[in-house]
Amino acid sequence: MATNKGSQPGAKIAVITGGSRGIGRDTVLRLASRGVHTVFTYNTNRAEAEKVCAEVAQAGGRAIALQLDMANSGAFDDFVARLREALGTLNAKGFDYLVNNAGISSTATLAAGTEAELDAQFAVHFKGPFLLTQKLLPLIHDGGRIVNLSSGLARFAFPGRAIYGPMKAAVEALTRYMALELAPRRIAVNVVAPGAIATDFSGGIVRDNPEVNKAVAEHTALGRAGLPTDVGPVIAGLLSDDFGWVNAQRIEVAGGMHI
Repeated sequence: MATNKGSQPGAKIAVITGGSRGIGRDTVLRLASRGVHTVFTYNTNRAEAEKVCAEVAQAGGRAIALQLDMANSGAFDDFVARLREALGTLNAKGFDYLVNNAGISSTATLAAGTEAELDAQFAVHFKGPFLLTQKLLPLIHDGGRIVNLSSGLARFAFPGRAIYGPMKAAVEALTRYMALELAPRRIAVNVVAPGAIATDFSGGIVRDNPEVNKAVAEHTALGRAGLPTDVGPVIAGLLSDDFGWVNAQRIEVAGGMHI
């Protein structure tokens, strides 16, 4: 699904996983406001993806949504083929920015965490971004930029995040290796680590549970839970030329949570 037929010559293009909701959605909209076209993925909710495309189109931008299950690495070759087609509709053969944002929640403890849940978290948060980035390297322009998504839970511990937190810490280590190995192509790679954000993630617990929301606010220096609109601009900023000399860095966007 695409927003319109034409494309501005020389416009930047971003590929964003998990762009139909939450932080990914806000990133798509922020980039659109900066004149950046996007190809973003969604897993199951096509209707929400179409809404994002429509909103971008209404603002005069371009967005294309492609279905992708980040847990299914066997589908990545097909996705790359569909991405090439999507880029063709944007009059492009490659793209400039990659945001590895798609994720799934886990409330597993060390005592109760299962092998199946560990495998699922690994597939989506580490294996998926690793292999998808690898397959997309021929399409990313030299001098491009990559932003991976981590979590504040990679820095501080919280009950029930014994799998999720360490998995995001692995993403932060991967980011540094990406930055090192892609340096000859002048591709900068950074990682953004949101704090507790009020979205539908993890069943909407921060957004919809007043007690959890209050507890988050009490442990955050700026006195409230985060919003997608707090994070999207940071990702969009890191992709811009304004932050061209920032590389291999972890940027926590948490309002001072658990300082």
